[in-house]
Amino acid sequence: MIIREFRPFDLRRVHEIEKMSFSEPYEIEILKQLFDMGSGFLVAQQKNLIVGYIIFWAIEEDQGHIISLAVDPKYKRLKVGSQLLKTTIDIFKNFNIFKISLEVKSQNKEAITFYKSLGFKCREKISNYYEDGSDAYKLYLNLL
Repeated sequence: MIIREFRPFDLRRVHEIEKMSFSEPYEIEILKQLFDMGSGFLVAQQKNLIVGYIIFWAIEEDQGHIISLAVDPKYKRLKVGSQLLKTTIDIFKNFNIFKISLEVKSQNKEAITFYKSLGFKCREKISNYYEDGSDAYKLYLNLL
């Protein structure tokens, strides 16, 4: 498996993974806009198939934010998400960004366990964060 930068022709496959992974997936146009706006956008590729992706950006001079991370369900538990996140952390470090945040649905125990296993800490709960009224946890990782 390789981790590489997203290319525009990856968009349809990334959107497929997005729809498989989230109850409220981003529309394909939003994913394209995130790329066009200069967000960090990496994909995990197994042979010729995109099996996961991560989108991220700097929200402050010293803080990064994970916008979305998803893995094709058939490739979960194969360290795809871990590799995408570790590559992103290395990129953040290269830009002297040592604080990373993200939001995760409070009911998504699998994702919460995954992020905590990589050192993220839950600092707050945000009520009615998602369109369906679900709450989110705000998770943080301090790399210092």
